[in-house]
Amino acid sequence: MNIMGLEQYKGVYVFAQQVDNELSGIAFELLGKAKELAKDLDTDVTAVLIGNNVKGLVDELAAFGADKVIVVDDPELEVYRTEPYAHALSSVINEYKPEIVLVGATAIGRDLGPRVSARVATGLTADCTVLEIGDFPLVPRPGQEQKHNQLLMTRPAFGGNTIATIACPDNRPQMATVRPGVMQAIDRIEGAKAEVIEYNPGFTPDNKYVEVLEVVKSVVDVVDIMDAKILVSGGRGVGSPENFQILKDLAEVLGGEVSCSRAVVDNGWLPRDLQVGQTGKTVRPQVYFAIGISGAIQHVAGMEESDIIIAINKDETAPIFEVADYGIVGDLNKIVPALTAALKAELN
Repeated sequence: MNIMGLEQYKGVYVFAQQVDNELSGIAFELLGKAKELAKDLDTDVTAVLIGNNVKGLVDELAAFGADKVIVVDDPELEVYRTEPYAHALSSVINEYKPEIVLVGATAIGRDLGPRVSARVATGLTADCTVLEIGDFPLVPRPGQEQKHNQLLMTRPAFGGNTIATIACPDNRPQMATVRPGVMQAIDRIEGAKAEVIEYNPGFTPDNKYVEVLEVVKSVVDVVDIMDAKILVSGGRGVGSPENFQILKDLAEVLGGEVSCSRAVVDNGWLPRDLQVGQTGKTVRPQVYFAIGISGAIQHVAGMEESDIIIAINKDETAPIFEVADYGIVGDLNKIVPALTAALKAELN
């Protein structure tokens, strides 16, 4: 892509993921962030809606912040398949030239985003946790031009051991994938309407089109911790997988769910679906118990927006106490069962 033509790229675009003609929550979260970015750039927000018979979803996208909706509607787009969807989104980018494109880091988005970025010859930053408009380089460097109004994409790197801020100053669009739960949707705007643009680049099935023979929907027993109002989260300090029973007892009394830090998953004590943090899930419960969790920055990034944080740790210097609203220094093996018993007596 010609560097000279960067200024012709305008607008913040969001891939509005839908499955079975139902919009995914990540679409609304990305629209919320897109609105912030668009305000900083004095531009508008466009949702790209790809599927078959999906025009009925347009008003829902408008209600959550889309100024425009580009609808790519075709029978070939009935279910997600890599080739037709990549063709659809890359064609939209080539035709309408957005400055920024945001894609959810879902199973679909992780497959789609990199292919599209390669086709339109731009970079993509995956699994971003912060997106903002600013200068790049962040600090002026002698002999290097500092460019303004760049999309600064922050993400964990090297297994979450460092945090990198990445920009794409020489190519457009600037593309990022964002995990569900990281950004927040705006409050619904009742009666909002978006400008609708129907676009179809044409679909010619070839040997890259897979044929979907059957879609089998699995039933998962694991509760999504991102939906929980109360989380009882344990770290390495819990000591063993068996010891998580005392956390489960506390969660049960409160009607909450158990979650954990990365160390617990790495030790094989609990499944990755329950991990909170930069390399896990971002949660915003009303109450978050951090039990035996030291409070590394990577974990805190996934739970710091909880309404109330209660930390229990034997180390009074643990960083978790810096973000906690309430802290108890002591042996979790004594404190947690006592707390459970007191709550059970109070609530029954």
